[in-house]
Amino acid sequence: MTKYLSMFIIIAISLLSASSLAKPTALIGFGLNPGELSASYFQGAKDNKNLIVLLHGCAQQGQVLAQQTGLMALADKKQFSLLIPQQSQDNNIQGCFNWFSSQDIEQNQGESLSIKNMITSVNAVHHFNKIYIIGLSAGGAMASSMLVNYPQLFTAGAIIAGIPYPCAHNLTTAIACMRSGPSQDPEQLTQLVHQINSSTNHWPKLSIWTGSQDTVVNPKNSQQLAIHWAELTQSSKQPIISKHPGYKVSQWQGQNKQVNVELIEIENMGHGIAVAPQKVDGGSEAPFVINTSISTVLYLLEAWEL
Repeated sequence: MTKYLSMFIIIAISLLSASSLAKPTALIGFGLNPGELSASYFQGAKDNKNLIVLLHGCAQQGQVLAQQTGLMALADKKQFSLLIPQQSQDNNIQGCFNWFSSQDIEQNQGESLSIKNMITSVNAVHHFNKIYIIGLSAGGAMASSMLVNYPQLFTAGAIIAGIPYPCAHNLTTAIACMRSGPSQDPEQLTQLVHQINSSTNHWPKLSIWTGSQDTVVNPKNSQQLAIHWAELTQSSKQPIISKHPGYKVSQWQGQNKQVNVELIEIENMGHGIAVAPQKVDGGSEAPFVINTSISTVLYLLEAWEL
């Protein structure tokens, strides 16, 4: 009898913990929305001035991705704020952000402007000290455009299984980027970015993630993006490389010896974001949410000191 009572107490506590986990609420009234996106928002503690923006991949729900990766549980535990823009099938039949459409990715247009307005609207109320953006796949490609077009908004970003901006401007060039990597070399990408934001001298720190067996988005995209961003941030020519069980980290440092750019390449991983279910808040496996020896979200929160 005592054994079953103990089991009942454990189950009850587990259910109570799950039900007490805060959930994002719909974000409304964030200004112009030319991209016709929606969003949900979780407000952390008033004295926690950190915001993370999460951009989902194709055929994904942002809130579900936040739960699967452990990001929602960690926002609740650490009490930082979380903004989750959401694409609809009305805009894209696959539910992808339109990262290859000029009208959606150029400055102050379309989906890009909608996401910017979401960020600025919550920031106007809560006055965040640091804003971060994480994007997966199509969300990673959209995060690339956000970091280039609005660098002043962000402290740092993470592009996971994504693509450099500007790599594509229509569906044909998008497919070419995905299959073969960018047609531009890193120096050309840097020149294009300088043309887009010629007066900018602040570029956010960037963490780039790829699986060595990604057959959806060629890992060359991540590798070229890392070299390009190192040039953009005037970082070291050669990275410092460290090898770990199951993955390799290459880091480019600035003059202050701080890491401006890093590339994390995960062995034998396909297209998706890495989770480590064996770790506390390490996430859970799902389509494009891949069980590995490292959790992307846990790694980023430690690196960003959240």
